Amino acid sequence: MASRRIAKSTFNWKALEERVQPTQKTNYTALRAKSNAYLRAVSANPESPPKLDWEYYKAKISIPGLVENFKKEYEAHKTPYPENKMIAQIEQQIEETKCEIEEFKEQSEERIAEYQKSVAIIKSKVAFDQMTMEDYRAEFPDLAIDPIERPTFWPHNPEEQLDYKSMEQQATTDH
Repeated sequence: MASRRIAKSTFNWKALEERVQPTQKTNYTALRAKSNAYLRAVSANPESPPKLDWEYYKAKISIPGLVENFKKEYEAHKTPYPENKMIAQIEQQIEETKCEIEEFKEQSEERIAEYQKSVAIIKSKVAFDQMTMEDYRAEFPDLAIDPIERPTFWPHNPEEQLDYKSMEQQATTDH
């Protein structure tokens, strides 16, 4: 049962604010303002209902037994707090989300390892500004100009070569 009084927010707003995207800052500010307004409204009311002076009412009301009946019913009345039926679903969602996060982290670590291998390969190669044409042909044989095996005409782009066919020409020869 939720019978304790919350005097101040126990939520870590600073940690949430660090994670909020700049485009969502206005929504974050509105949420925090609503939360603070609700907390102030709850704090404005006393924690428990005020104590009634039953003797004062006995002196003022002349009907015998009426005040005693009210007192007995007032003290017997307990305001029921709603049962929290959603906490099990919320905890299940939290566990599912934690599993998804762990899976994502594992996949990310695998991708990072692959990327680090790619970076290591690139770093092991000669820098482009220090590379000679022979180095370039050794590293990228399919992209380099090969005047012996595949001679080309200047400016060495596909459109200027003798065997070049445009998209339209390729489409007509394929049919």
